[in-house]
Amino acid sequence: MTVNLSEERAPAPALPVKRVVLEVVNFAVVGGSGVAVNFLVFNVLLHGLHWPAMVATVLASLVAMGGNYLGFRYFTYRDRASRTRQQIALFFVFSGIGVALESGLFYAGYHGLGLAGPVESNLVKAVSIVLASAFRFLVYRTWVFQHDARRA
Repeated sequence: MTVNLSEERAPAPALPVKRVVLEVVNFAVVGGSGVAVNFLVFNVLLHGLHWPAMVATVLASLVAMGGNYLGFRYFTYRDRASRTRQQIALFFVFSGIGVALESGLFYAGYHGLGLAGPVESNLVKAVSIVLASAFRFLVYRTWVFQHDARRA
């Protein structure tokens, strides 16, 4: 039995899992900065200026959302097709749904469960952000920042 060692093997294609992991890491970097902005604005409005909780959470989410678009477009999904108007519209529609999900979850914990103290409200905010971010990750990568079929 002979083994031919002179044959060259084609390089293995990049693993889809590796690409998704890198995408999740990049999403987390941009999202993490948005979360920091979200918490900062939320705490200043709710605990510093004593605004109503729902106003504070919605405004904080909207401020963070505005900055996140640029981070996702030019960092996390920079290799994806640019469809400017459609992409921006989809981003803000799905982000708006994400803000509604986040706000609804926050409302349930803050008002429904009575978790209204400074620590509790931040915990409820964190849980609502995590759950809404899972939704955002899926829709951003699937519909907003799609791969360009011509480059694939």
